[in-house]
Amino acid sequence: MASLGPARIRELARELDLRPTKRLGQNFVIDPNTVRRIAALARVGSDDLVLEVGPGLGSLTLALLETGAAVEAVEIDPRLAARLPQTVAELDDQAAERLHVRCEDAVSMTASDLAPTSFVANLPYNTGVPILLNVLERFATVESGVIMVQAEVAHRLTAEPGSRDYGIPTVKAAWWATTRWLGKVPADVFWPTPNVQSGLVGFTRHPQTAPELRLETFAAVDAAFAQRRKMLRGALRGWAQPLTAGSVLDQAGIDPGRRGESLSVQEFRALASAKFRLLAQ
Repeated sequence: MASLGPARIRELARELDLRPTKRLGQNFVIDPNTVRRIAALARVGSDDLVLEVGPGLGSLTLALLETGAAVEAVEIDPRLAARLPQTVAELDDQAAERLHVRCEDAVSMTASDLAPTSFVANLPYNTGVPILLNVLERFATVESGVIMVQAEVAHRLTAEPGSRDYGIPTVKAAWWATTRWLGKVPADVFWPTPNVQSGLVGFTRHPQTAPELRLETFAAVDAAFAQRRKMLRGALRGWAQPLTAGSVLDQAGIDPGRRGESLSVQEFRALASAKFRLLAQ
């Protein structure tokens, strides 16, 4: 299948009178090798339905269709959503039959009747984490995927407990899946060229344990990192009410002198479980 190079990308932008905006995170990939690399890392094929968010002008969409996969593309910009099927059909009529485009905000989209097997996307810098977490929560059939985000965000999503980059996105993503760093993406493969580097993150969903604890676990995560410099006995004071933070930490077997950045997702889950047990007494 033919791909979209720099000249064709700019031609499509002129046709649509498109002026890429930072608000929508519109940085379009102009290098075919980059999108084919992402599709290869995602390991999708003819048995897959790929959920793609922010397809833009279609560079990554074409690479995904080239694998034989079907693609459900979610695009917030109505001009881009309307043009994408036409772009694909111009290059390959048969591939166009495996593409469906929805004009929707991916931050708040719901699963409806979709059952995608994979999530592959070049995500906007400013909404990458909320979109990923929404997909992992709402689309239980998504088993794995590859996302391209700002390099700083990629490092946060794949950080280890105790590291500088470890934080709320790390723990919440880890609730759903195992993440891994897949490499950098240079700025010059985009148009317009961003001022930051991008990174690739792969993920594989793992079995859910105690899903009823998720909201309380996430509340504990938010509280612990809201006051990152505080020890847990102080940072979790508000979250633990009507109990004391010390009693919950003791029940969970966690040292109250530790800080939130040192806890794994399993330990945050243990805190939520301990709170429920104490409240039930």
